[in-house]
Amino acid sequence: VYQSIKKTIFIFSVIISTGLSGLEIEEIVVKAKLIESSLLKLPNSITIIRNEEINYSHANHLEDILYLAPNVNYSKGASRGKFIQIRGIGERSEFRDPVSYSVGILVDGIDMTGIGLSASTFDVGQIEILRGPQGTLYGANALAGLINVSSKIPTNDFSTEVELGLSEYGGKKISIIVSDTPNLNLGYRVGFKNYKSDGYINNTYLRKNNTDNIDETNFKAKFKWKKERLSLDLTAIYSDADNGYDSFSLDNNRKTLSDQPGHDRQETQALSLNFLYEFHDTSVFEGLISFAQSDLEYGFDEDWSYPGICDGAVCDKSMYGFDWWYSSFDNYRRGNKNVTLDMRYLSKTSHFPWVLGIYNRKQTIDLLRIYTYQADDFKSNLDTTNTAIYGQVDLPLLKKFIFSSGFRFERREAHYIDNNAPAPNDFVCIMIYPKPESCLFYNNFKTAEDLWGGKISLSYALNGETNFYALISRGYKTGGVNTDGSIKEDNRRYDTETMLNYELGIKRITANQKFIIHGSIFFQKRDDIQTKQSIVNSISDGVLGGVCPCSFTDYIGNAVSGKNYGIEIQADWFVNKELSFSTSIGLLDTEFDNYLSFSHKDADTNLAIPYNLEGRDQSHAPSYQYSISLHYQFDRNFFFKTSLEAKDSFYFSDRHNISSESYTLINLSAGYQNNLWEIILYSKNITDQDYQVRGFGSFGNDPRKFYAVEPYYQYGHPKVFGLNVRKYF
Repeated sequence: VYQSIKKTIFIFSVIISTGLSGLEIEEIVVKAKLIESSLLKLPNSITIIRNEEINYSHANHLEDILYLAPNVNYSKGASRGKFIQIRGIGERSEFRDPVSYSVGILVDGIDMTGIGLSASTFDVGQIEILRGPQGTLYGANALAGLINVSSKIPTNDFSTEVELGLSEYGGKKISIIVSDTPNLNLGYRVGFKNYKSDGYINNTYLRKNNTDNIDETNFKAKFKWKKERLSLDLTAIYSDADNGYDSFSLDNNRKTLSDQPGHDRQETQALSLNFLYEFHDTSVFEGLISFAQSDLEYGFDEDWSYPGICDGAVCDKSMYGFDWWYSSFDNYRRGNKNVTLDMRYLSKTSHFPWVLGIYNRKQTIDLLRIYTYQADDFKSNLDTTNTAIYGQVDLPLLKKFIFSSGFRFERREAHYIDNNAPAPNDFVCIMIYPKPESCLFYNNFKTAEDLWGGKISLSYALNGETNFYALISRGYKTGGVNTDGSIKEDNRRYDTETMLNYELGIKRITANQKFIIHGSIFFQKRDDIQTKQSIVNSISDGVLGGVCPCSFTDYIGNAVSGKNYGIEIQADWFVNKELSFSTSIGLLDTEFDNYLSFSHKDADTNLAIPYNLEGRDQSHAPSYQYSISLHYQFDRNFFFKTSLEAKDSFYFSDRHNISSESYTLINLSAGYQNNLWEIILYSKNITDQDYQVRGFGSFGNDPRKFYAVEPYYQYGHPKVFGLNVRKYF
């Protein structure tokens, strides 16, 4: 693996040393920082994805664009890849227990962490992917990194855009955007989009080809108002996803047998108000108030089959006198509401910029779980309050050096309650279904924790073209409680995870502005790693690791420690006015230290012999990822673009050793553009390669094989052809 990557790096070293001559490149400003900075000067590993690249990639959701960033991966297990990993760190699923996320998502200042189904790329101007802990900027939900999404701003003149799209598998897209700045003080931009697809699954039992469908509607309105020293920026977002979820097949293909196909739904209303007041020429007061209310419903056919699947098969009832098949459905309804207030005071002086701020975030998550093999519906409520003070100062030294230091002190209070506590030993209840409230007992946990994060960096400007930086940063992810009564007492609580990140980087743009390269090497030391585990119990007798069909209880535990280290390279080469290349490369090595797991499939719980994960790669952490794209402009109007994205194999979970296969995808597009029209014909995954985006490997689910343990995979999209037409008025 590394030999092929070394060849790629050698090619880049040759390119860097080549004489180049130029095109003018617009300076990119990074918005997700306390002190605004250009991309070249920012001491952090970051990927900026502009609106043009989003359009060329025909991305409808954040998952469609992540391949452009090195060392960024995602997990599906849903209709969208809404669980994101950066440098091998990030969640892979969410079921019953609350999850503390490692990757934060902000959309126009609105906290969308944990509700990633609404992360549409509709009318987005810029996506920033910051790698490494952002403890100063964002705190508890940015241990691995942060994704900041900024919508396009109102145009100076009245304009209208209408886009229509068609693609294979029933893909249909329509969007309308209207924008104007009718006077010097007020500007607006309002848009609507609907995207539908039948999905890529054929349910042979129901004889339907749309059980894994996509149906997403987005509405966005943005208003900007400015008068003298005061500026207001108001954003309103409404999104409604009514997607199907029928992705796993007992035969590991795109033909499913489910009689109760699942769903993945989310309705979100969100609002943010950003206000900025310039007191005088040297200081600014900035505030952000945001609100997001989401209703989510996620459910799936747990057996992936139908009654009667054994008729005429080796598991036929007539041969054994009982049914081998089982039938169950698992459904989760969540309400998620968060309100954020962020206020900061900034200096405007270039010789000594600083910022000091306060932050408060309140979140409420309600859950109702309805599960076939659960006697009573599970209900829970989690209220959290995060309060923080933070600051940053940049100190220029000796003209060419800048020393930067940032800090964040955060207090988190949580109150969790559910109806699943065990009854007292002397309590007797008449077993009727559902149980009366008098027979239900409640878990009630209150926790409070003080946390801190920060960073120090030193930047050196060799000249106007090249910047070097060294960075040390610290991030954290809060601990919590596993609430299921079947979990052993010593596994009920898990600790806060912390991480130290050490990074060296270079950013260079040639004087003729034809070549840009960003490179970094990093080492991350993780302590008390939070790992997702699960208990597999036989449905028939409840025995741990017993004969399937089985039920699954997820919980979070702590590994002792681990390390993640690697290299990240991004480069753009504008050869001439017609031809340009872009690439990103991520190399990653991850491993656990001193981690003995009793939840691993190969652990012997009867003899108390754990499975040793010492030195094993962490999950969803491919050792290499890269993308390469070529853009050729034939004249002012016609263009051709091809891109290649590749990813190494990676483990799906920490409780088994099943992994994905490495893959390479090729995408093509060609089109015509002018001031009034844009017509693009494209193909994704033109070689029609199968690749896995989620996998299981610790249980068997096929009665025709008598529930023998085997791997099961969810696949990414096959070859898809499409056509997009956009008209500008």
